[in-house]
Amino acid sequence: MNIIVVSRRHGRSRTVTFSALVTMLALGVVSLVTLAVLSIQWIRASEPSIIDIQAVKQWQQRLVSQESELDRTREHTEEQIRALTVKLAELQSRLTRLDALGERLVDVAELDDGEFDFTIPPGVGGPETEAGSYTPPDIVGALDSLSSMIDDREQQLSVLNSLLGDRKIQSATFVAGRPIERGWMSSRYGYRNDPFTGDVAWHDGVDFAGKDGSNIIAVAAGVVTWASERYGYGNMVEINHGNGYVTRYAHAKEVLVNVGDVVKKNDVIALMGSTGRSTGPHTHFEVHHRGRSVDPAEYINRVARF
Repeated sequence: MNIIVVSRRHGRSRTVTFSALVTMLALGVVSLVTLAVLSIQWIRASEPSIIDIQAVKQWQQRLVSQESELDRTREHTEEQIRALTVKLAELQSRLTRLDALGERLVDVAELDDGEFDFTIPPGVGGPETEAGSYTPPDIVGALDSLSSMIDDREQQLSVLNSLLGDRKIQSATFVAGRPIERGWMSSRYGYRNDPFTGDVAWHDGVDFAGKDGSNIIAVAAGVVTWASERYGYGNMVEINHGNGYVTRYAHAKEVLVNVGDVVKKNDVIALMGSTGRSTGPHTHFEVHHRGRSVDPAEYINRVARF
């Protein structure tokens, strides 16, 4: 290969001759340089596209993950809503039953109108605060409202039940009536002629004569405080009714209760007999109030409470 070189200074030309090997090496170097330049330019041109594809794939993966999380959240929320709906129905049912029961108890107790009115919402209130108001979801608000109403109804029923319980106890422990089922009053309270001596003596109770072995009954509910023989009384039962009242049933043939027993009104507590200082089958009945004997006739003749 020949190359002519022209000098600008002297205007002369020279011819340089290269061998074939040198020529091929030169062409190879030029080709490699050209290929390298073209490759660099192609990589630079295609790099944004590669980056964009990777970014899209990453966003797609994130989107799929977020969609899965959203599905789980939606499913959990739906389960909570179903549970709240069931709870709401349960609270409404409880409130309906409480209202019906409350109205029935008010009727039974014969309370004044308006004292326990289960047909109207309870009165509530309070000063307004400066804090911003919060509006809960409808279901949550309904649950809170129902829960508050049920709490109010239960409080009313608790007070009403307490009143009814007090009335029931007072009615049960109200001393009234005769201590026997059959028989007649054979001796009254106060001064009388002693059946054994004939002298005037004080009689602390009243006597009811009747058939030997007939039932002796409690005139009110209470707790048995004596259930055995006692001097002068023979076999005797004593009952404490509370509120300072105590009754005694003497000369029994047989005692049917024990100390500590709780008895109700009209329970059979003994059988009529003639034990102790007695002239025949009868029941000696005494009423004591706050430690002093009182005339049983006042309690025998008064109407029992129901």
